[in-house]
Amino acid sequence: MSDLSTEPNHDRSLTRRTFLGMSLAGGAALLAGNPVGATFASTMTMAENAAFKLGGSLPVNRLGFGAMRITGDGVWGWPADRPNALKVLRRAVELGVNLIDTADAYGPDTSELLIAEALHPYPTGLVIATKGGLTRPGPGSWKPNGQPDYLKKCVEDSLKRLKLERIELYQLHRIDPKVPMEDSLGAIKEMQDAGKIRHVGLSEVSPEQIAQARKVVPIVSVQNRYNVLDREWEKTLAYCEKEQIGFMPWSPIGGGGGLKSSDTLQAVAKAHQTSVYQVALAWLLQRSSVMLPIPGTSSVAHLEENVAAAKLKLTPEEWKSLDRKS
Repeated sequence: MSDLSTEPNHDRSLTRRTFLGMSLAGGAALLAGNPVGATFASTMTMAENAAFKLGGSLPVNRLGFGAMRITGDGVWGWPADRPNALKVLRRAVELGVNLIDTADAYGPDTSELLIAEALHPYPTGLVIATKGGLTRPGPGSWKPNGQPDYLKKCVEDSLKRLKLERIELYQLHRIDPKVPMEDSLGAIKEMQDAGKIRHVGLSEVSPEQIAQARKVVPIVSVQNRYNVLDREWEKTLAYCEKEQIGFMPWSPIGGGGGLKSSDTLQAVAKAHQTSVYQVALAWLLQRSSVMLPIPGTSSVAHLEENVAAAKLKLTPEEWKSLDRKS
Protein backbone atom coordinates (compact mmCIF):
# COMPACT_ATOMS: atom_id res chain seq x y z
CA MET A 1 0.00 0.00 0.00
CA SER A 2 2.83 2.34 1.01
CA ASP A 3 3.17 3.28 4.64
CA LEU A 4 0.37 5.33 6.23
CA SER A 5 2.66 6.88 8.82
CA THR A 6 4.93 9.88 8.65
CA GLU A 7 8.53 9.98 7.57
CA PRO A 8 11.14 8.89 10.13
CA ASN A 9 13.09 11.74 11.64
CA HIS A 10 16.71 10.65 11.82
CA ASP A 11 20.18 12.06 11.27
CA ARG A 12 21.45 11.24 7.79
CA SER A 13 24.70 13.23 7.71
CA LEU A 14 26.84 10.09 7.60
CA THR A 15 24.79 8.46 4.89
CA ARG A 16 24.97 11.60 2.74
CA ARG A 17 28.75 11.22 2.70
CA THR A 18 28.41 7.53 2.01
CA PHE A 19 26.05 8.23 -0.84
CA LEU A 20 28.38 10.77 -2.42
CA GLY A 21 31.21 8.29 -2.24
CA MET A 22 29.48 5.18 -3.50
CA SER A 23 26.77 6.01 -5.99
CA LEU A 24 26.59 9.53 -7.36
CA ALA A 25 28.60 8.30 -10.31
CA GLY A 26 25.74 6.03 -11.34
CA GLY A 27 23.23 8.83 -11.00
CA ALA A 28 25.46 11.22 -12.94
CA ALA A 29 25.81 8.74 -15.78
CA LEU A 30 22.06 8.49 -16.00
CA LEU A 31 21.72 12.27 -15.86
CA ALA A 32 24.12 12.58 -18.77
CA GLY A 33 22.49 9.97 -20.95
CA ASN A 34 18.89 9.68 -19.85
CA PRO A 35 17.31 12.92 -18.68
CA VAL A 36 13.58 13.20 -18.01
CA GLY A 37 11.83 12.59 -21.32
CA ALA A 38 14.47 10.15 -22.60
CA THR A 39 14.34 6.38 -22.89
CA PHE A 40 15.59 4.39 -19.92
CA ALA A 41 18.55 2.11 -20.54
CA SER A 42 17.71 -1.57 -20.73
CA THR A 43 20.23 -2.33 -18.00
CA MET A 44 19.99 -1.03 -14.48
CA THR A 45 22.06 2.14 -14.06
CA MET A 46 21.03 3.10 -10.55
CA ALA A 47 21.98 -0.21 -8.99
CA GLU A 48 23.56 -3.56 -9.64
CA ASN A 49 20.32 -5.40 -8.99
CA ALA A 50 18.78 -6.79 -12.16
CA ALA A 51 15.43 -5.48 -13.29
CA PHE A 52 12.31 -7.50 -12.57
CA LYS A 53 9.67 -8.09 -15.24
CA LEU A 54 6.16 -7.59 -13.93
CA GLY A 55 3.91 -10.15 -15.55
CA GLY A 56 6.98 -11.45 -17.34
CA SER A 57 6.91 -8.51 -19.76
CA LEU A 58 7.13 -5.15 -17.98
CA PRO A 59 10.69 -4.42 -16.75
CA VAL A 60 11.18 -2.25 -13.66
CA ASN A 61 14.29 -1.50 -11.65
CA ARG A 62 13.91 -3.30 -8.37
CA LEU A 63 14.20 -0.27 -6.10
CA GLY A 64 11.24 2.00 -6.72
CA PHE A 65 9.75 5.11 -5.14
CA GLY A 66 6.60 5.38 -3.04
CA ALA A 67 4.84 8.69 -3.68
CA MET A 68 2.66 8.83 -0.59
CA ARG A 69 4.82 11.22 1.41
CA ILE A 70 4.94 13.96 -1.20
CA THR A 71 1.45 14.97 -0.04
CA GLY A 72 0.51 17.09 2.99
CA ASP A 73 0.71 16.08 6.63
CA GLY A 74 -1.31 12.99 7.39
CA VAL A 75 -1.30 12.11 3.68
CA TRP A 76 -3.89 14.85 3.30
CA GLY A 77 -3.96 17.77 0.89
CA TRP A 78 -1.11 19.55 -0.82
CA PRO A 79 2.43 19.52 0.59
CA ALA A 80 3.63 22.58 2.42
CA ASP A 81 6.47 22.90 -0.10
CA ARG A 82 5.03 22.02 -3.50
CA PRO A 83 8.18 22.88 -5.52
CA ASN A 84 10.16 20.53 -3.30
CA ALA A 85 7.68 17.69 -3.92
CA LEU A 86 8.10 18.18 -7.67
CA LYS A 87 11.87 18.24 -7.23
CA VAL A 88 11.81 14.92 -5.34
CA LEU A 89 9.83 13.25 -8.13
CA ARG A 90 12.14 14.55 -10.84
CA ARG A 91 15.22 13.56 -8.90
CA ALA A 92 13.92 10.03 -8.49
CA VAL A 93 13.70 9.66 -12.27
CA GLU A 94 17.11 11.27 -12.73
CA LEU A 95 18.59 8.65 -10.41
CA GLY A 96 17.15 5.82 -12.47
CA VAL A 97 13.98 4.97 -10.56
CA ASN A 98 11.46 3.74 -13.14
CA LEU A 99 8.74 2.42 -10.82
CA ILE A 100 6.71 5.05 -8.97
CA ASP A 101 3.94 3.79 -6.73
CA THR A 102 0.99 5.99 -5.82
CA ALA A 103 -2.76 5.80 -5.10
CA ASP A 104 -5.87 7.90 -5.51
CA ALA A 105 -6.19 7.90 -1.71
CA TYR A 106 -2.93 9.81 -1.24
CA GLY A 107 -4.12 13.35 -0.73
CA PRO A 108 -6.64 12.19 -1.90
CA ASP A 109 -5.77 12.72 -5.58
CA THR A 110 -2.82 14.99 -4.73
CA SER A 111 -0.03 12.48 -5.28
CA GLU A 112 -1.25 11.55 -8.76
CA LEU A 113 -1.64 15.21 -9.73
CA LEU A 114 1.88 16.04 -8.54
CA ILE A 115 3.34 13.12 -10.50
CA ALA A 116 1.73 14.37 -13.70
CA GLU A 117 2.82 17.95 -12.99
CA ALA A 118 6.42 16.92 -12.36
CA LEU A 119 6.97 14.23 -14.98
CA HIS A 120 4.47 14.44 -17.84
CA PRO A 121 5.24 13.78 -20.67
CA TYR A 122 6.68 10.66 -19.12
CA PRO A 123 10.01 9.08 -20.06
CA THR A 124 9.71 5.89 -22.05
CA GLY A 125 9.92 2.99 -19.61
CA LEU A 126 8.64 4.85 -16.57
CA VAL A 127 5.99 2.74 -14.83
CA ILE A 128 3.48 4.59 -12.68
CA ALA A 129 1.61 2.11 -10.52
CA THR A 130 -1.50 3.41 -8.82
CA LYS A 131 -4.22 1.99 -6.61
CA GLY A 132 -7.92 2.33 -5.93
CA GLY A 133 -10.34 0.95 -3.39
CA LEU A 134 -9.54 2.99 -0.27
CA THR A 135 -11.49 6.17 0.40
CA ARG A 136 -10.53 9.11 2.60
CA PRO A 137 -13.43 10.34 4.74
CA GLY A 138 -11.00 12.72 6.43
CA PRO A 139 -7.39 13.17 7.58
CA GLY A 140 -6.07 9.98 9.10
CA SER A 141 -9.15 8.06 8.03
CA TRP A 142 -9.08 5.21 5.50
CA LYS A 143 -12.13 3.19 4.46
CA PRO A 144 -12.28 0.44 1.81
CA ASN A 145 -14.76 0.61 -1.04
CA GLY A 146 -14.69 -2.32 -3.44
CA GLN A 147 -17.97 -1.62 -5.21
CA PRO A 148 -17.51 -2.38 -8.94
CA ASP A 149 -18.91 0.92 -10.23
CA TYR A 150 -16.80 2.87 -7.78
CA LEU A 151 -13.61 1.04 -8.84
CA LYS A 152 -14.30 1.64 -12.53
CA LYS A 153 -14.71 5.33 -11.77
CA CYS A 154 -11.45 5.23 -9.81
CA VAL A 155 -9.62 3.92 -12.86
CA GLU A 156 -11.10 6.58 -15.12
CA ASP A 157 -10.27 9.36 -12.66
CA SER A 158 -6.68 8.15 -12.16
CA LEU A 159 -6.17 8.06 -15.92
CA LYS A 160 -7.25 11.71 -16.14
CA ARG A 161 -5.14 12.90 -13.21
CA LEU A 162 -2.05 11.04 -14.41
CA LYS A 163 -2.64 12.06 -18.05
CA LEU A 164 -2.40 8.45 -19.19
CA GLU A 165 -4.26 6.41 -21.75
CA ARG A 166 -3.38 3.19 -19.91
CA ILE A 167 -2.22 2.45 -16.37
CA GLU A 168 0.65 -0.03 -16.52
CA LEU A 169 -0.04 -1.45 -13.04
CA TYR A 170 -3.34 -0.94 -11.24
CA GLN A 171 -3.67 -2.37 -7.74
CA LEU A 172 -6.69 -3.05 -5.57
CA HIS A 173 -5.70 -1.03 -2.51
CA ARG A 174 -7.70 -3.18 -0.11
CA ILE A 175 -10.14 -6.05 -0.35
CA ASP A 176 -13.47 -4.70 0.89
CA PRO A 177 -14.94 -7.21 3.36
CA LYS A 178 -18.42 -6.02 2.37
CA VAL A 179 -17.94 -6.81 -1.32
CA PRO A 180 -17.06 -10.20 -2.86
CA MET A 181 -13.49 -10.06 -4.15
CA GLU A 182 -14.66 -11.50 -7.46
CA ASP A 183 -16.96 -8.51 -7.97
CA SER A 184 -14.25 -5.95 -7.24
CA LEU A 185 -11.67 -7.66 -9.42
CA GLY A 186 -14.26 -8.30 -12.10
CA ALA A 187 -14.66 -4.54 -12.47
CA ILE A 188 -10.91 -4.08 -12.71
CA LYS A 189 -10.73 -6.85 -15.32
CA GLU A 190 -13.38 -5.03 -17.35
CA MET A 191 -11.12 -1.99 -17.40
CA GLN A 192 -8.18 -4.17 -18.35
CA ASP A 193 -10.16 -5.74 -21.20
CA ALA A 194 -11.03 -2.22 -22.35
CA GLY A 195 -7.33 -1.41 -22.65
CA LYS A 196 -7.24 1.02 -19.71
CA ILE A 197 -5.10 -1.20 -17.48
CA ARG A 198 -2.14 -3.37 -18.48
CA HIS A 199 -1.42 -5.35 -15.31
CA VAL A 200 -3.25 -5.90 -12.02
CA GLY A 201 -1.93 -6.12 -8.45
CA LEU A 202 -3.22 -6.58 -4.89
CA SER A 203 -2.38 -5.20 -1.45
CA GLU A 204 -2.39 -6.74 2.05
CA VAL A 205 -3.36 -10.24 0.95
CA SER A 206 -2.67 -13.83 1.94
CA PRO A 207 -1.56 -16.60 -0.43
CA GLU A 208 -5.11 -17.95 -0.38
CA GLN A 209 -6.52 -14.58 -1.42
CA ILE A 210 -4.01 -14.26 -4.25
CA ALA A 211 -4.93 -17.71 -5.53
CA GLN A 212 -8.61 -16.78 -5.36
CA ALA A 213 -7.98 -13.50 -7.19
CA ARG A 214 -6.02 -15.23 -9.97
CA LYS A 215 -9.16 -17.11 -10.92
CA VAL A 216 -10.62 -13.75 -11.98
CA VAL A 217 -7.63 -11.88 -13.40
CA PRO A 218 -3.86 -12.46 -13.68
CA ILE A 219 -2.02 -10.95 -10.69
CA VAL A 220 1.50 -9.62 -11.28
CA SER A 221 2.25 -7.85 -7.99
CA VAL A 222 1.42 -7.86 -4.29
CA GLN A 223 1.99 -4.95 -1.92
CA ASN A 224 2.16 -6.01 1.75
CA ARG A 225 3.87 -4.49 4.78
CA TYR A 226 7.29 -6.09 5.19
CA ASN A 227 10.79 -5.18 6.35
CA VAL A 228 13.80 -6.71 8.07
CA LEU A 229 12.10 -6.48 11.47
CA ASP A 230 8.49 -7.08 10.38
CA ARG A 231 7.85 -10.31 8.50
CA GLU A 232 4.21 -11.01 9.20
CA TRP A 233 3.63 -11.69 5.49
CA GLU A 234 6.46 -14.20 5.02
CA LYS A 235 4.10 -16.81 3.59
CA THR A 236 2.80 -14.33 1.04
CA LEU A 237 6.37 -13.54 -0.01
CA ALA A 238 7.09 -17.26 -0.39
CA TYR A 239 4.01 -17.63 -2.60
CA CYS A 240 5.11 -14.68 -4.72
CA GLU A 241 8.57 -16.18 -5.13
CA LYS A 242 7.11 -19.51 -6.23
CA GLU A 243 4.76 -17.86 -8.73
CA GLN A 244 7.17 -15.08 -9.85
CA ILE A 245 4.83 -12.33 -8.66
CA GLY A 246 6.46 -9.02 -7.78
CA PHE A 247 6.43 -8.35 -4.02
CA MET A 248 6.35 -4.61 -3.23
CA PRO A 249 6.96 -4.19 0.53
CA TRP A 250 5.49 -1.03 1.97
CA SER A 251 7.06 0.36 5.12
CA PRO A 252 10.37 -1.16 3.93
CA ILE A 253 12.38 0.89 6.43
CA GLY A 254 9.86 0.95 9.25
CA GLY A 255 7.59 3.87 8.38
CA GLY A 256 7.11 6.86 10.64
CA GLY A 257 8.55 5.18 13.70
CA GLY A 258 11.65 4.06 11.86
CA LEU A 259 13.30 0.74 12.59
CA LYS A 260 13.54 -0.31 16.22
CA SER A 261 17.00 -0.33 17.74
CA SER A 262 18.87 -3.48 16.77
CA ASP A 263 22.43 -4.38 17.70
CA THR A 264 22.80 -6.42 14.51
CA LEU A 265 21.54 -3.64 12.26
CA GLN A 266 23.78 -1.14 14.00
CA ALA A 267 26.81 -3.40 13.69
CA VAL A 268 26.31 -4.01 9.97
CA ALA A 269 25.69 -0.33 9.34
CA LYS A 270 28.88 0.59 11.21
CA ALA A 271 30.88 -1.95 9.21
CA HIS A 272 29.76 -0.34 5.95
CA GLN A 273 29.82 3.25 7.31
CA THR A 274 26.20 3.68 6.32
CA SER A 275 22.81 3.88 8.02
CA VAL A 276 20.53 1.14 9.30
CA TYR A 277 17.96 2.29 6.73
CA GLN A 278 20.29 1.61 3.82
CA VAL A 279 21.19 -1.75 5.35
CA ALA A 280 17.49 -2.59 5.67
CA LEU A 281 16.91 -1.81 1.98
CA ALA A 282 19.98 -3.78 0.92
CA TRP A 283 18.73 -6.73 2.96
CA LEU A 284 15.36 -6.61 1.19
CA LEU A 285 16.96 -6.52 -2.27
CA GLN A 286 19.14 -9.51 -1.40
CA ARG A 287 16.27 -11.33 0.30
CA SER A 288 14.45 -12.23 -2.92
CA SER A 289 14.65 -11.61 -6.64
CA VAL A 290 10.92 -10.73 -6.67
CA MET A 291 11.37 -8.03 -4.01
CA LEU A 292 10.54 -4.50 -5.22
CA PRO A 293 10.95 -2.07 -2.29
CA ILE A 294 9.20 1.31 -2.69
CA PRO A 295 10.62 3.56 0.06
CA GLY A 296 8.99 6.98 0.13
CA THR A 297 10.21 10.37 1.25
CA SER A 298 9.65 14.09 0.88
CA SER A 299 13.40 14.80 1.01
CA VAL A 300 15.83 14.79 -1.91
CA ALA A 301 18.72 13.85 0.40
CA HIS A 302 16.73 10.96 1.85
CA LEU A 303 15.80 9.83 -1.66
CA GLU A 304 19.42 9.84 -2.77
CA GLU A 305 20.43 7.78 0.24
CA ASN A 306 17.68 5.26 -0.40
CA VAL A 307 18.81 4.85 -4.00
CA ALA A 308 22.41 4.43 -2.84
CA ALA A 309 21.31 1.39 -0.83
CA ALA A 310 20.89 -0.54 -4.06
CA LYS A 311 24.68 -0.65 -4.40
CA LEU A 312 25.29 -1.84 -0.87
CA LYS A 313 26.29 -5.52 -0.86
CA LEU A 314 26.02 -7.41 2.39
CA THR A 315 28.34 -10.33 3.03
CA PRO A 316 26.73 -13.78 3.40
CA GLU A 317 27.50 -13.64 7.12
CA GLU A 318 25.91 -10.21 7.51
CA TRP A 319 22.84 -11.24 5.58
CA LYS A 320 22.40 -14.36 7.68
CA SER A 321 22.75 -12.40 10.92
CA LEU A 322 20.04 -10.00 9.75
CA ASP A 323 17.87 -12.84 8.49
CA ARG A 324 17.64 -14.05 12.05
CA LYS A 325 15.37 -11.01 12.55
CA SER A 326 18.26 -8.89 13.80
